Amino acid sequence: MQDSNIQDPGVYIIITRPILPYTTIAEKCVENNISMMQLREKHLPDRELLKIARDLRAVTRSTNTRLVINDRPDIARLCNADFLHLGQDDLTPEDARKIVGDIKIGLSTHSLDQARKALEQKPDYIGFGPVYPTNAKANPDPPVGTKHLSEVLKLANVPVIAIGGIFPENLDEVLETGARNIAMVRHFMQTKNFEGRIKELQKRLQSAF
Repeated sequence: MQDSNIQDPGVYIIITRPILPYTTIAEKCVENNISMMQLREKHLPDRELLKIARDLRAVTRSTNTRLVINDRPDIARLCNADFLHLGQDDLTPEDARKIVGDIKIGLSTHSLDQARKALEQKPDYIGFGPVYPTNAKANPDPPVGTKHLSEVLKLANVPVIAIGGIFPENLDEVLETGARNIAMVRHFMQTKNFEGRIKELQKRLQSAF
């Protein structure tokens, strides 16, 4: 599927307003061999955000779990993250690289056109969604649907993270597109059974592929 030098992460964890402590989530990600874990907390003051980022980095350092920082190249650089994730309204990858150096970069996309333009910028991976309607964000984009997800998977030469409104009850429809990388924000953040849900999704991905 890809020319990228990163492999499909499979279960992609996004940490935002979690029920469990941040470091607990990071520890469970490490224990369960989650390869990518993103910190996305737009509402926090800078100092608090940086402290949490450094706490997560302390847990994930020298493990197989790579830390992704959402939106903030300065925070990514200061905590020595593995990845920076940029949205459509954030800095361009070209400008962000002037801050983060060799830190890898992923891009959010919300339409076929955005996905095509993002891939031209040679990101290390892209997110595509929301696949279904979602209220995980204050002002969500319109759902892209599984048909467009399938098209993006065919044209992408880097990992594609399917995201937005994905829950166990519609997961099979997503997997039928060939999607190998899944982000389920509310499903993982709004539960104390975080580890159990990780294991369930890992099993479903393994059985699908």
